[in-house]
Amino acid sequence: MTHVGISAGVEPCDIDLVQQPPLRERRMTQAALLDRPLVLIVDDDAQVRNSIEELMQSVGIDAQGYSSTHELMEKPLPKRPGCLVLDVRMPGSSGLDLQHQLAAHGEAKPIVFVTGHGDIPMSVQAMKAGAVDFLTKPFRDQTLLDAVSAGIELDRARRAEAEQEDQQVERYATLTAREREVLREVTRGRLNKQIGYDLGISEVTVKLHRSSVMRKMNAASLGELIRSWNLLPSTIRDAAA
Repeated sequence: MTHVGISAGVEPCDIDLVQQPPLRERRMTQAALLDRPLVLIVDDDAQVRNSIEELMQSVGIDAQGYSSTHELMEKPLPKRPGCLVLDVRMPGSSGLDLQHQLAAHGEAKPIVFVTGHGDIPMSVQAMKAGAVDFLTKPFRDQTLLDAVSAGIELDRARRAEAEQEDQQVERYATLTAREREVLREVTRGRLNKQIGYDLGISEVTVKLHRSSVMRKMNAASLGELIRSWNLLPSTIRDAAA
């Protein structure tokens, strides 16, 4: 029996291979997906949760809803830019509890709080802990969208900064112990002659180390080198002091 849509002499497995997009295209698609903002909504009220989710999707923002903070934390947070929309008061762990939990685990995800029972002390506590906004129900759709947009942009900036920091840490790890000493002194504004005297090496040797440091840290100027140094975590800079 001849199958509809399959030409004679072509195996079904060949059709599957033909229909698969090129590897490069698949990788580009995956990268684009990882860069798409994702809003995570946590509210025990299904109607509110679904309403916010539909609002996000209506403006082209991906959204996922959760009925509790426990449900959200069952899996690691998606590695995509975005923010959290949390109800403050929920059965079990509250939105404020989740904010503290995320901070303790180094998950600095921007948070927009929404609540029908908000008070000034609660909002002050949330904002001091880094919340983007604190909205009392009912709120205008545009007010929530503005807060979410601010949260997404903040998360993008944080992710870019973290990526730069990781890059500088990797570069710093390639330096020798002597090159790290030279880097530390250069960023303090010391002259080659002064650095050589303090380290007990010649000025020519300092210049060679300095050139190697510039190359390994991918710095084209002294200003870029200082900027790379400042991007390193304070624990590394303090240890080199």
